[in-house]
Formats: sequence, C-alpha cells, structure tokens
Amino acid sequence: MTGKLVLDVDGVEVTVSNPDKVYFPRNGETKLDLVRYYQAVAGPLLGTLRDRPLLLERYPGGAGGKSWFQKRVPKDIPDWLTTRVVATPNGTTSDALVAADLAHVLWAVNLGCLGFHVWPFRDHGPEVTDELRIDLDPSPGVGFAEVREAAGLTRQLLAEVGIEAHLKTSGSRGLHVYVAVVPADGYQVRAAAVALARELERRHPDLITAKWWKEERGERVFVDFNQNAPHKTVFGAWCVRPRVGGQVSTPIGWDELADVVPDDLTLSTVPARLAERGDPWAGYADRPQSLAPLLAWSERDLADGLMDAPWPPVYPKMPGEPPRVAPSRAKRA
Repeated sequence: MTGKLVLDVDGVEVTVSNPDKVYFPRNGETKLDLVRYYQAVAGPLLGTLRDRPLLLERYPGGAGGKSWFQKRVPKDIPDWLTTRVVATPNGTTSDALVAADLAHVLWAVNLGCLGFHVWPFRDHGPEVTDELRIDLDPSPGVGFAEVREAAGLTRQLLAEVGIEAHLKTSGSRGLHVYVAVVPADGYQVRAAAVALARELERRHPDLITAKWWKEERGERVFVDFNQNAPHKTVFGAWCVRPRVGGQVSTPIGWDELADVVPDDLTLSTVPARLAERGDPWAGYADRPQSLAPLLAWSERDLADGLMDAPWPPVYPKMPGEPPRVAPSRAKRA
C-alpha cells in the first residue's frame, strides 16, 4: 500500500500518509497497524486520555530512528483540532494537542508520534490534578520480580488507608500504580506521593527507596514521586512505546500481576487480550479517592523534622527543599 488513506473517524476525516511505512522493525508493524491498534482500544484509551493535553514523542522514521519531544502543535493544523495552552515549570507556554477524541490521536500517529505523554489534568477546567501516578522504577541490579513485589506492597499500603489503586505496565521495565483522586492542587498531589514513597521505604527498606539521588538508591525499587510534580507528564495508559517491539503501557488487573510479562504486551497482542478480558480500569475515573490519609503522613513527616524531597532540576527552588546537590558532591564541597 502506498500513497495515503483517508479515514472517517466518527465523522472526521483523518489522512494517513504512507500507511505501509514500517514503524516497529522487530515484527514489521506499520503505521497503519498502529492506527488499527488505536482503533481497537479506543474505548479504554479515551477513558484515560480524553480531554487531556499531550506531549508528543515523534519518531517519523519509526522506532529506533531519529526522535524528539514536541510540546507545541505545528502551525498548519486542521481547523477541527483541539489544543490547550500549557505551561512548563520555568513558565514557558506551549499550545499542546488535546486528546479530544480518537481522531486527534490518529492525527498525531500520522505525524510519527510513537509516544503520548499525558498531563494530569483535563482541558475543560482549571489545572487541578485528578490522578496520583506512582512510578515504580527499577534501579540497576533490580529485576522485574522486585518491581512486581513493590507494586503489590504499594497496593496493600494504599488499601490500608482506604485508597483504591489501579495497575499498568510502563511499556518498559517498570510498573505504574494509578489512583483517580478528588481534583487537587498539583503541589498537594506531589506531597502525597512523597509521603507514600517515604512510608513504603520505612516499611520495606531493603526493597523500596524514596531516595532521589541515584547514588543513594542501591539495588532497590525507586518510587519516583517527582512524576507527580505540577506540569509533569507520564506515559499514557494503552499507549504504544517507541520500542522496536511495539510494547504497550498496558492496564492489567491485580490478579494478573504474578504472571504478567510486559514485553509480551504489544500492539499486536493487546487488542485480543482486551477483547477477551475487558478493561481492568473500567469505571476508574468514576471513583475518585481522597488524598487525606497521605497528606496526613506528609504533615507528620514535616512535623518530625523531615524536609521536602528534592525537586527535578528544571523546577525553581521550592520552600522547604533541601540543597539540590548530590550528597557526594555536597561532602566534597
């Protein structure tokens, strides 16, 4: 197939140029295969992405090729495209694509977008965060078995304080635990994430760490609380990673945690899996959870003399933040 296709996507015409272009070289999946994938998972995909601004990760030559992150939509865009002005931590603004519907997603796919990084708020309201996103990141020397154990312990701790959590693969080496929350200020959501990370480390110090500096983590699973910093994006649920095998960041049920093999979850396998098992996140956004128990832990930690955790370097210095320098460098200084 050469040239282009024009698809009718719920009444909107979306052009797919060069549909036979190989995007994922391991198994030869093409741009059209990626389009068909997103059409197959459109329901649950839009359940998590709809009306959220997106940061695009573009690979016009396919996975493994030249790439860049694109915050702003191009100047020449269709008149039906929905965008939203978003701000970066340093105050720079950009006109970002909004996942208003499937046509918007497929329009980006045609541009070579092989990764959607999602803002934690929706387009139709103020910038209040409605998700807590817990990124369980394996340090060097840590395998997926340890990440799996950390995910189960995270769920157990959240359940202890009455918070319902959902699980997805990252599409790479980690796992993401998500909580739909009562919309809150982004700084509060990050504070809740810091408190959760510290409590997990306190209870499971040999397996889990909340240490921001890599030199302090050891061979432990890092709870990346800064994925909840205001204006921070996280790789979207049901979205295909720009890996040569076309792995998907896939929502899974907690009963699947013991057996899941993340690398087997690809754009070629996930649609059939969804058809067989259904959406494990169904109704997720309809049950927002309160962050009050985690914020109580945060207040307790601060009262006990703990400072705020370090922020990423792109953020301005924050009140109560410790020196933003690795401990080994601070000692040498």
